[in-house]
Amino acid sequence: MRKLIIGIGGITNGGKSTLARSLHEHIVNSYIIAQDTFFKDDSLVAVDSRGFKQYDVLDALNMDKMMSEVQTWQKDPVSFLASHGQRTQSSRVSETPEDMYVLIIEGFLIYNYRPFNEIIDKKYFLHIPYDICKARRCSRTYNPPDPSGYFDGHVWPMYLKNRKEMEDTVSDLVFLDGIQTRDQLFSIVYEDIKMEMQRLTGND
Repeated sequence: MRKLIIGIGGITNGGKSTLARSLHEHIVNSYIIAQDTFFKDDSLVAVDSRGFKQYDVLDALNMDKMMSEVQTWQKDPVSFLASHGQRTQSSRVSETPEDMYVLIIEGFLIYNYRPFNEIIDKKYFLHIPYDICKARRCSRTYNPPDPSGYFDGHVWPMYLKNRKEMEDTVSDLVFLDGIQTRDQLFSIVYEDIKMEMQRLTGND
């Protein structure tokens, strides 16, 4: 059995989830673990002196629980898929090599959690400019909703801080321009992943 772990990280509203879903739809026996599903209860998230909830930090997330989920997949992808209501599929009619299982880890702080950097085989990071990011963020509805000034007072400054920390510790990132179309981004990443799968197959 061959296993491949892909990381789709990047800025808020940069297109991470869309790209991850597109890859999942095209890669047989793949599964997505999304960081956004591991936020702690709102009552447990710290608040700064301005009253801004500190969501854009690792402490706001149940990272141990997320890592446990990843490790469960690593131990037995077949059983993991079955326990999550997803049947394994034949790769004969796809571009996925036989006996290949792919985990897609998606999230805005996945590369700031060092244990992930040790296990993710292919690391991609989506970035978009400030003005586009702010426009996209402000057009979405969150629960709880963003308070006035939250983007400039917390989201963007923390993105810059987290990105610098990430760049100082992670050396094998592939940066992607999030203003490209969905199809363009998918094509770039999918072709790269196919090459990696072929490389892994050739190692037999």
